[in-house]
Order: sequence, then structure tokens, then C-alpha cells
Amino acid sequence: QVQLVESGGGLVQAGGSLRLSCAASGRTFSSYAMGWFRQAPGKEREFVAVISPSGGRIRYADSVKGRFTISRDNGKNTVYLQMNSLKPEDTAVYYCASNSVALFDTDRRYDYWGQGTQVTVSS
Repeated sequence: QVQLVESGGGLVQAGGSLRLSCAASGRTFSSYAMGWFRQAPGKEREFVAVISPSGGRIRYADSVKGRFTISRDNGKNTVYLQMNSLKPEDTAVYYCASNSVALFDTDRRYDYWGQGTQVTVSS
């Protein structure tokens, strides 16, 4: 069992930055790939980024590439999402999730999820 708790969301103006954190407890954090997803009102949940257990491999959605950075600190059991140059279309609830297999970009391949944190970008 893995428990995930996101934090760091909030309201920011377009062009601004936020850093999301996801703290994990339970089984060995460093064994899991960690992903970030988001869901805007009326839309399906979509992939944002994923990082391998060691942090050596990363994937991003095209929509955030060059603006968002995923990282992890296995000593602190935490994964981060640094979001820069935010746009109104980044407004969504952001979720972190874990899986023990690979760098999936599909939410159904993830085993454990946090409760989400709201990010709102005003124009």
C-alpha cells in the first residue's frame, strides 16, 4: 500500500510559476515510477509527466514540455512538479500516482493515487 499526498496548488496569474509536491508513505518509494496527471472540468484526466524510480528517465506530455519539470527526492519520499510559464489552459486538479512497472502515460496503468491539488491560472 502506498499513500500519496499532493500539496502546492493555488491561484496564479498567467506566466507565473508553482511547484507541486507529492509526499509518499508506505512501501519503498524508490521502487516506483511516479507520474503527474491533471483533470480539467469536463475533460478526461490527462498525462503530464512521469519519472523513473532512480530519476534517470523522464517523459513529458507535449503540452508541458519546456515549461514543466518533474523531479524526485528518494531520501524525502517526495516527487515534485515545477510549473513555469503557466497558461490558463493549465488550470486543473493535479494528481500524482505511482506504478511499479514502467513510464506509462496512461492513467489506468497506475496503482495508487493522491487526492489531488487544484491549480488555477488566471488570464
